[in-house]
Amino acid sequence: MPLTDRPIHELLPRLAKKEIAAADLAHDVAARIEAVDGRIHAFLEWDRDELLAAARDVDERRARGEALGPLAGVPVGIKDVINVKGHTCRCGSKILQGYVAPYDATVIAKLRAAGAIPVGRLNMDEFAMGSSQENSAFGVTRNPWDLDRIPGGSSGGSAAAVAAGEVQLTLGSDTGGSIRQPAAVCGVVGLKPTYGRVSRYGLVAFASSLDQIGPFARDVTDAALLFAVIAGHDPNDSTSLPEPVPDYTRALTGDVRGLRLGLPKEYFTEGMDREVETAVRAAVKTLASLGAEIVEISLPHTAYALAVYYIIATAEASANLARFDGVRYGFRAKDAKDPMDMYGRTRGAGFGPEVTRRIILGTYVLSSGYYDAYYLRAQKVRTLIRRDFTEAFQRCDAILTPTSPVPAFRIGERADDPLTMYLSDIFTVSANIAGICGVSVPCGFTAQPKLPIGLQVLGKPFGEETILRVAHAYEQATAWHRERPVIGDS
Repeated sequence: MPLTDRPIHELLPRLAKKEIAAADLAHDVAARIEAVDGRIHAFLEWDRDELLAAARDVDERRARGEALGPLAGVPVGIKDVINVKGHTCRCGSKILQGYVAPYDATVIAKLRAAGAIPVGRLNMDEFAMGSSQENSAFGVTRNPWDLDRIPGGSSGGSAAAVAAGEVQLTLGSDTGGSIRQPAAVCGVVGLKPTYGRVSRYGLVAFASSLDQIGPFARDVTDAALLFAVIAGHDPNDSTSLPEPVPDYTRALTGDVRGLRLGLPKEYFTEGMDREVETAVRAAVKTLASLGAEIVEISLPHTAYALAVYYIIATAEASANLARFDGVRYGFRAKDAKDPMDMYGRTRGAGFGPEVTRRIILGTYVLSSGYYDAYYLRAQKVRTLIRRDFTEAFQRCDAILTPTSPVPAFRIGERADDPLTMYLSDIFTVSANIAGICGVSVPCGFTAQPKLPIGLQVLGKPFGEETILRVAHAYEQATAWHRERPVIGDS
């Protein structure tokens, strides 16, 4: 059995005892990527020699008796929106053509300090704007469970790489569900941390008040291990909060007795796939059978969350993406008459249609005469949504919802209908608006075709220990996370 089939938490003791070598794991990762990624297209680029050399270095250091970090020798795939020194960081966009990161993001520095090996650049929706991973300038990533279907977005490459067994751990970013939604439709675990829990230094910004970096893994324990490494205060990020980082694996007791889990009536809506609702309600019953108390709660401003999100996120994107102009780095249009012509041509040719749409929308809501009517009002409703969660958490310890209203849809099925596409995020955007944490864990499959379904567990600010405890207890009581896709003739 290749080592890529085993969870990292099972391999770490064997690595420490030298029963297996980091080079063995790196070789199996490389072999798996070479075997299946031609069909999945999760990786935009990766370097076999670099991966194997880094693994051999870990083995040599271990042989010399050096003290090594908690993830020594473990490969971790990196979404193409996080800077890794010496590697391209194109954010799935033509406009960052040729850009090579001059520094490591804080999460990458933390991975290196823990002994982990950053691997490659994972495909994504351009500038993290999308729910299907069809907006990349470099082609579509395919869902390992059905190659004709989307892997979710915007961290589709990060989710698909884990689901396909190419690498056990990856990093993604979540602005409105971009970790949790692809995790759900690819059948893996994805964690969106509390805002400020993980440094954003070195993450190319989409919407600065919403973005968070988080882990993907095949099971909750592996997700907790990776999360513990990247979490913590960073003076380079003014929004990073100085909260102590606990050992998250200690929360994984398998016991939810005494916990009150809220079930919001607003999250079981018309338009949700029937099999998704059935699977999520069955998951709720499973947690109840494990001793959790299920309480009905209300989040009354949920109906406004999607509108609030697409005002705030696009406004912040409009400001953040103004820096990509062809002057300092990246793509530059040729034959421009003057600097303003070059600027307009560069942005017109460099950005894809979805990014262009959001920049225009964001510029509009920030413009004179519309700022108060849209952006300022959205910020006021954001406060109400945050208040909804604060009041709900007075009655419960965590909240249970579907992650995605539908399973993975076919590539191209919603490409010409942006509004329907945006509805894919209906259950995930509220967590980003409120700044709370959330995790998606596999909770079943549709019948025909067999497609994964995700259960979302939302928690209080800095409540990751609780949501990981709930997700782990559910995971241990079921076998969904052990299912593996069959990828063509692999």
